[in-house]
Amino acid sequence: MLRDTIRFWRNGQAVEVSGFHPRTTLLDYLRLQERRVGTKEGCAEGDCGACTVALGRLRGERVRYEPVNACILLLGQVDGAELVTVEDLAAGGELHPVQSAMVASHGSQCGFCTPGIVMSLFTLYHEGERPLSRENVNDALAGNLCRCTGYRPIVDATLQVCHQQPNDTFAARSEQTAQGLMSLADGREVFIGNETRFFAAPANEASLATLYAQHPDATLVAGCTDVGLWITKAMMEIEKVIWLGRVAGLDLIEDSSDALGIGATVTHSEIHPSLVRIDPDLGEIMRRFGSLQVRASGTVGGSIANGSPIGDLAPAFVALGAELELRQGETVRTMPLESFFIAYRKQDRLPGEFVRRVRVPKLKTDEVFRAYKISKRFDEDISAALGAFKFTLDRRRIADARVAFGGMAGTPKRAIETERTLIGLSLDEPSSWGEAMAAIARDYQPLDDHRASSAYRSTIARNLVFKALSETASGETQATRIVGRREALEAAE
Repeated sequence: MLRDTIRFWRNGQAVEVSGFHPRTTLLDYLRLQERRVGTKEGCAEGDCGACTVALGRLRGERVRYEPVNACILLLGQVDGAELVTVEDLAAGGELHPVQSAMVASHGSQCGFCTPGIVMSLFTLYHEGERPLSRENVNDALAGNLCRCTGYRPIVDATLQVCHQQPNDTFAARSEQTAQGLMSLADGREVFIGNETRFFAAPANEASLATLYAQHPDATLVAGCTDVGLWITKAMMEIEKVIWLGRVAGLDLIEDSSDALGIGATVTHSEIHPSLVRIDPDLGEIMRRFGSLQVRASGTVGGSIANGSPIGDLAPAFVALGAELELRQGETVRTMPLESFFIAYRKQDRLPGEFVRRVRVPKLKTDEVFRAYKISKRFDEDISAALGAFKFTLDRRRIADARVAFGGMAGTPKRAIETERTLIGLSLDEPSSWGEAMAAIARDYQPLDDHRASSAYRSTIARNLVFKALSETASGETQATRIVGRREALEAAE
């Protein structure tokens, strides 16, 4: 059963759109088709937040609103969701509570970035009644650039209004919206276009496997946080798009006593709480993984499948000993995650084969984990290097070690020589750690680029070996973080 339209909820009614080019972005649709120009184009790469809109989706019986970057989201990805833009907030001639607070606090200056900021605050407002700190608000606004540097009044406005129970037209009609979204969930396949140019959204794995086998040249899209830049920056002529967002089963999280099974389309926002429970450092990495907009759209499978050498999840998962599951047609195969990455932007993936699931082992009682993200900016920045360490301890000695880095090579890569020299080290003899620190130079010969020099990366990696050993030796007693591991866990909760 095929459907040749996408359907989404808009201002209390269903909207159907057909016949669009597969690479049409949501921002272009809003500005050029609907003529809703309140949503702005700033960076066109998902960094500045001027294009932020909200998508509402059913989570259980509740409609949950999340911010997304319309500039790098494909129009087809709004299928089944409620779309909210800044023009939709005011009702009956009165501003939305978030907008009123911005006015009262003088949070809007030039106004260009204000619509995106308001939409981010709208989603925070709808998270419900809870205490908020300035740090919480800063996290929520990390993906919104204010070019007038008006952050203080913006944060003041947020603290005034976003801690209370939502009381707006969206809250009042939440039941109607939930019913509307349920009516859109017909379980049908979406195919818009023809055999040479199409946007497709399979409804199950079997359909995805069949379609991708027939069109191995198609571009798979999950969150579009990377592919979106191919369109807006590289100007790539993408003619065939297969969106994975409607594939039943790929969005599952399987949480067992010894491992976490993560479906390919699970978003970074959805997996965050589960990763925190494995270790607080994973939670802190995810808190700094892009912005809320990026984490709401980007997926675990997409982060791994694009094979970026500076992706943050892959080295952390490699250090934990994760396994990857792939499917081609009816064939499913499993491999160690580290074996998936062959060379720069080249993976062990056959034509028509897609990432299905990643299995991340949980820590045993004799294992400790540490991970560190090094970047020029604290928030929303690509890593110059990310180091991840898993030590198996025999009392105060390292019995086994897994070390992986991102940003140090053309792929996320284990530090095999460093691992060998770590085995047998005593945590009580820091003078013996030098050989393990020096071994990093045999594992990596990092390149110079605009994020960091080769010498800087080498020095950082060597120092992170010492830092991981030092923290493991001292436990939580030694303050080595701007934000400590315990604070990171509390913040995530």
